[in-house]
Amino acid sequence: MAIYLKKFAKSILIGIPIGITFFDCVGYVARVDGISMQPVLNPSQNQTDYVFLTKWAVKTNRIERGDIVSLISPKDPRQKIIKRVVGLEGDVVSTIGYKQEIVRVPEGHCWVEGDHTGHSFDSNSFGPVAMGLMTARASFIVWPPERWRRLPSELPRRRIPIQIAKTNYYGS
Repeated sequence: MAIYLKKFAKSILIGIPIGITFFDCVGYVARVDGISMQPVLNPSQNQTDYVFLTKWAVKTNRIERGDIVSLISPKDPRQKIIKRVVGLEGDVVSTIGYKQEIVRVPEGHCWVEGDHTGHSFDSNSFGPVAMGLMTARASFIVWPPERWRRLPSELPRRRIPIQIAKTNYYGS
């Protein structure tokens, strides 16, 4: 019996640091609540999607227009929100109901929006978002099983920036 306890303890001592490192550096699975990203996420009222959030993309500065990202809400730091990146620093975007019709995204910021226009608390409500508030990029829908798929980086045609910056924060 003692040998099994010793093996179990050894597994725990090795497994916990590996798990913590994975969640801290690579990513984790998160539940997506609400309708702001419909139809891509939570396509119906009675369905909840779970997505794999890749931290590595944010840590290596690999965020592009069209990516779906998780970020700390600029209005409530206790809340995380999930939105699509519409514009990067230097881009000029046409807004929907913001205090200015056209905004040049400032240095170190991005413009994020929900896909379900008019049903999203996003940059059209609070303005450009500091890149430092981004925590991860949504890469895959992992639950429910019938919705398993990769989340491509797509920007709806109607939301392409008016002017795209020649260079941006990420050097592309």
